[in-house]
Amino acid sequence: MKEKLNILWFRQDLRLSDNPALLAASENNSKVLPIYILDDENARNWSMGSASRWWLHKSLESLDASLSGNLCFFKGKAEHIISELIQDKKVTGVYWNRCYEPWRINRDKKIKTNLMDLKISVKSFNGSLLFEPPNIKKDDGTPYKVFTPFYKKGCLKNGLSPRKLQEPPKQINFGTSSKKIPLSKLKLLPEFNWYSQMQDEWSPGEEGAQKQLLNFSKTGIKEYKVGRNRPDKEFVSKLSPHLHFGELSPHQAWHCINNLNNTESFQSSVDHFLSELGWREFSNNLLYYWNELPENNLQKKFDRFPWLDDPETLKRWQYGSTGYPIIDAGMRQLWKTGYMHNRVRMVTGSFLVKNLMLDWRQGEKWFWDTLVDADLANNSASWQWIAGCGADAAPYFRIFNPILQGEKFDPDGVYVRKYVPELKNLSSKYIHKPWEAPPEILSEADVRLGDNYPKPMVDLKESRDRALEAFKALSLDN
Repeated sequence: MKEKLNILWFRQDLRLSDNPALLAASENNSKVLPIYILDDENARNWSMGSASRWWLHKSLESLDASLSGNLCFFKGKAEHIISELIQDKKVTGVYWNRCYEPWRINRDKKIKTNLMDLKISVKSFNGSLLFEPPNIKKDDGTPYKVFTPFYKKGCLKNGLSPRKLQEPPKQINFGTSSKKIPLSKLKLLPEFNWYSQMQDEWSPGEEGAQKQLLNFSKTGIKEYKVGRNRPDKEFVSKLSPHLHFGELSPHQAWHCINNLNNTESFQSSVDHFLSELGWREFSNNLLYYWNELPENNLQKKFDRFPWLDDPETLKRWQYGSTGYPIIDAGMRQLWKTGYMHNRVRMVTGSFLVKNLMLDWRQGEKWFWDTLVDADLANNSASWQWIAGCGADAAPYFRIFNPILQGEKFDPDGVYVRKYVPELKNLSSKYIHKPWEAPPEILSEADVRLGDNYPKPMVDLKESRDRALEAFKALSLDN
């Protein structure tokens, strides 16, 4: 007689604690077959980028160890693999936590329908969001397009709060499959080791996520309200990749920070962090209701914007060779570590779409490949925000000045010196505008503009005026 068991399908929930699907699948000492499927075929254009694949490999290693080596790996279309597993085993149920990318939703609906037709129990849970999009609507039943009312009225109205945390199962009775493949067969890691610095920078996996949350709750949160804008300081949480891969649930982050013993002044930092979790919810809400978010302007007038096509200019931006130190520092931090400070993300994004007038989708694509926290909802919404073409977007005429941003948020040049070592000996007075330094100062610092560090690739005022003229020329009629 074939064994009866439940399939537990891990996706963006690579953890044991606060995992509703895992808890349900293992109830009553049911036998559990834990699986992970790398489904690039359904993902197509939105299959994970290189940095995310590195993180995923390390995270799956960690999860497999937590499951005593019982995690089963597969590669291919999820619907085909689940169908084969059902035929191979006496499966009574299939369990997963819901994902919200359009391609995943469409695929999961088909899988759920097929399973129900076969009289197999299929149950899905909310393990990734504080508040799911169908539950957050305006009084007239339409979705929110503006963050503040979404968060304050939609999410927090009537004292609504995230659910209580769930403990991991005390014991898991594992099943197995002869069709599984080794983790190495997923080929998530490239053949050459370009990720060595990322490896030094991050600790993917549930244990690493918990340590990062604990560290942030003890140190970074205290100065978060102001300090989160300082790339030269360590006040940001760096929880975004852990949240994306589900090594940490947003509920765990929310309750950990919200339950701190707060003074009145401290509370403002707590509230700011919780609102950042709210922005993550808002981005997922936008993607849920506007599936075209990753590819099409939400404000259709931008369909006529005269974006430039300049591969060489794009390449200089990508590799941090623009001649603007804060921009170059950010792009090099991204390349080396798979991460960029959020304030600098806004500055580099603004520079691309406004000073260089390159399509925001070019930036989105680059970030998708190089960020360890690349998230379809957050990445798409953020790029549309900075480009001025999304929901609740920054006005197009809000153009970040990289010199002023650097001087304000990296006043001593600590961040620039770390990632642009060519300028490490330059005084703080000129670190964000080396072209203004007298020749003798440049010589003393061994800075040779146009040689070991580039001259500015565009004039800020001229490029700003060009962008604003292009925007002004857009017809306000659709």
